[in-house]
Amino acid sequence: MNSFYVFSGKKIKRFLFICAAALLAAGVIYVERGNITVFSEAAPSAIYSVPTEKKLIALTFDISWGDKRAEPILKVLEDKKVDKATFFLSSPWSKTHPEIVTSIKASGYEIGSHGHKHVNYSTLSNEEIRSQITTAHSVLTDLTGKEPNLIRLPNGDFDKRVLQIASDLGYKVIQWDTDSLDWKNIGVQNIVNRVISKAHPGDIVLLHASDSCKQTHEALPLIIDELRKQGYEFVTVSELISQSSAEGKEVRDSAWLNNSLEDAAGL
Repeated sequence: MNSFYVFSGKKIKRFLFICAAALLAAGVIYVERGNITVFSEAAPSAIYSVPTEKKLIALTFDISWGDKRAEPILKVLEDKKVDKATFFLSSPWSKTHPEIVTSIKASGYEIGSHGHKHVNYSTLSNEEIRSQITTAHSVLTDLTGKEPNLIRLPNGDFDKRVLQIASDLGYKVIQWDTDSLDWKNIGVQNIVNRVISKAHPGDIVLLHASDSCKQTHEALPLIIDELRKQGYEFVTVSELISQSSAEGKEVRDSAWLNNSLEDAAGL
């Protein structure tokens, strides 16, 4: 008896898509295998989010250049009465824009380090990594009167060496679970939709206040309103971390990998 199998075009396309996604994931993991290491409990790790049942969320803003976007973003936060957020500032930018640093501090927002040179630290020697972090530390301490203890590495790039050195210098490395993609200028509503659709309790949201990000200040009011409508409370990263110890956790590579796959798929 002969058997015949009929495959629909949709099933074939779905099968091919799954195969392509699997190959892409394998390729991403291979290329970035230095950053997708599961760390032992004794090793320092990056923090992508904090496990909590409370509807707490941390808005974070990276600044590395320009003077046109930071003040409009600060104005939105003030107008919307968001008094808790975290800014990660690069030290060269901070030195050339001390008045904006002062405004961020005066508004009561948390200030973390975004390092010194905007380069991938995993490509540097141990001594260069240490120099980049300590240089930024000195500049930010002098400008704010307070020593930072959170760092978001340039481009979110790190390896085990970077994590260990940052930890030795008293820093927690902060990543993100939700990337707004505002740095790609994908459109105000697209930025809003990405944040709202991905937000979850304990989330850390990546936003930018550098001049290259031209739509963040327009998307931010909508993001704030919608998150509040969903019952979220805005907190600093440090306050979020205090909810649950993230020490000894493995690096949340799943979040990084999902974002990479989404970017590759054009989501």
